Amino acid sequence: MGKKQTGHLIERVLPGSIAGELEIEAGDRLIAVNGQEIEDIFDYQYLTEEEELEVLIRKPDGEEWLLEIEKDPDEDLGLVFPSGLMDEYRSCKNRCIFCFIDQMPKGMRKTLYFKDDDARLSFLQGNYITLTNLSEHDIERIIRYRLSPVNISVHTTDRALRCKMLHNDRAGEALDILDRFFEAGLTMNAQIVLCKGINDGKQLQKTIEDLSRYLPCLESLSVVPVGLTKYREKLFPLEPFQKEDAKEVLSLIHSLQETLYHEYGNHFVHPSDEWYLLAEEPIPKADVYDGYPQLENGVGMVRLLRDEVEEALQERETKEGSIKERKISIATGLLAAPVIRELSEKIVKTCPGLTVSVHGIKNRFFGPGVTVSGLLTGGDIREQLKGKELGEALYLPQNVLRAGEEVFLDDLTLGELADSLQVPVHIVESSGYDLVRKLAGEDA
Repeated sequence: MGKKQTGHLIERVLPGSIAGELEIEAGDRLIAVNGQEIEDIFDYQYLTEEEELEVLIRKPDGEEWLLEIEKDPDEDLGLVFPSGLMDEYRSCKNRCIFCFIDQMPKGMRKTLYFKDDDARLSFLQGNYITLTNLSEHDIERIIRYRLSPVNISVHTTDRALRCKMLHNDRAGEALDILDRFFEAGLTMNAQIVLCKGINDGKQLQKTIEDLSRYLPCLESLSVVPVGLTKYREKLFPLEPFQKEDAKEVLSLIHSLQETLYHEYGNHFVHPSDEWYLLAEEPIPKADVYDGYPQLENGVGMVRLLRDEVEEALQERETKEGSIKERKISIATGLLAAPVIRELSEKIVKTCPGLTVSVHGIKNRFFGPGVTVSGLLTGGDIREQLKGKELGEALYLPQNVLRAGEEVFLDDLTLGELADSLQVPVHIVESSGYDLVRKLAGEDA
């Protein structure tokens, strides 16, 4: 085996950049900046902020160039690397009793089985980490580089219970890292995946109260119900939450929200929308969500969508003219279907000639316990809509596709679905304004 090459491969050099002018080329390797080796993108960005640099480059033939550079503090060198992180992603070492990836069927694409627990991705992409993967070196770098917000999967502050839930003996002591981030003044967010009979009830109350002590650095805490698929053979026995369970969870959280708001002027803890839909209780007003800090966790999405639809419809009322005769369909998850149906009816009232059919799709791929639209497969949509009168177009929520691609979880493409259903298929962005625009035919 050949010796592993040091440094970072340069994939390309931006035209007109400092690196281009210095004749750095694709295929060269970045070895060091100001005598320091580069671990990842954070080292690179931190070290290259200096106005005077010494950059060590190694050419493919082994020749090394030490380049002296003078530049503005915010001026980029123009180097592009194969990985945006400039390092390998760190996988999760826990075996959580509720892990969704462990509940996935075999035979799906490899990337879907990767368990991420990388603090750097928490900063870059908003991913949640358990803190169990951090070394002392990692903690010091996060504090030194001010890598916040740090998004943390806490689940419980009972140390023994956290070890049990994460199946990791270090999971309890890892909570001490919260104190260090708090003392350093780093911004944090947290989440609790709630498991029935495990970390709910008094355990949930204790966890919320314990975490509220980290305010204001810990800006928000979300509580989401565990997702259970039909592929749980030989896994820890977990039960789905029922309507009455959801009501109890909401009652507890609402009580604590009131206390926390009175003390801190912040509601702090937020149940995800699934709790309200399962309990069949009204969605709170916008001001309860404190600026929607955890939309990506499904917290406040329904309220924001409703408010945006109302605003968009008010703007439309000032416009002249009406829509032509048009019949379309929407497909979404069973959980969101009643909300989308309600909003579609409002849109139809302002658009004479528009007819909208909303189809709630059962998740047969993962099982009936999974009702969110983000886990729908193209195959389930195709099978349940085949032969139905869908009108001139079918609309789907953006989260049914892989980010930046036109591919479903089961690798069916958007084009293949359209061909099978014999109807154009369009994507609606996660915005009430886009929902109104698309349904009103302004994208046609």
